[in-house]
Amino acid sequence: MEQTQIIMGMPITIKIFDKNAESLLKSCFDYFKKIDSRYSTYKPDSEISQINDGLPKTKWSTEMKKVFSLCDETNKLTKGYFNIKHNNKLDPSGLVKGWAINNAANMLLKHGVEDFFIEAGGDIQVNGKDGNEPWIIGIRSPFNVNEIIKRIKISNKGIATSGTYIRGQHIYNPLNSKASLSNIKSLTVIADNIFEADRYATAAYAMGVKGIEFIKSASSLEGYMVMSSGIATYTSGFERYVVSA
Repeated sequence: MEQTQIIMGMPITIKIFDKNAESLLKSCFDYFKKIDSRYSTYKPDSEISQINDGLPKTKWSTEMKKVFSLCDETNKLTKGYFNIKHNNKLDPSGLVKGWAINNAANMLLKHGVEDFFIEAGGDIQVNGKDGNEPWIIGIRSPFNVNEIIKRIKISNKGIATSGTYIRGQHIYNPLNSKASLSNIKSLTVIADNIFEADRYATAAYAMGVKGIEFIKSASSLEGYMVMSSGIATYTSGFERYVVSA
């Protein structure tokens, strides 16, 4: 069973192969709605909005403190290239989406679901198979979103792409706000789960042309970077996921 809902300002699609798919889908979508109500910077009553309006730390939820801790950890692991502070406001959305997808995936695993697909705004977690076939994920061209430039075969993995071709310039180099990222059109990361893929794709994109080198240095990550020139650079292990034409 497959269903799509608009939550967190983006389409979220979940496909489940399980006899209890209907109730599991509801549970997952209800979870994403809770995430949206807590972390949306567009909702004045969300916890993150209240924090930016001065809510004292003593009133922050345990979950919010955990998310901030993960953001701090990611900042350190990426040597400052992952930063949730923008214009003196906190916005952990660069981590929350992948983290939430991963949590939803773990919910399904705990219910014994072996085969599923979860996508939120282009960030994807897959497990098992798509029926009797492997999961095939298309990487869109950053020059033409209707064109698929690579088809990837993955299972029990997360895949995330950062770029400006859909949402515009929303990622910046936190170490040099004047640095141009125009040379990079998109950067796709494959990891053991979507939480890792999402946070590192965001940070690596902010690094500019050095981003793919950062992905290469991490043994658990594979990446594919498309330059504004149209030239693609990728890690040595990325090719094993590519479906031949």
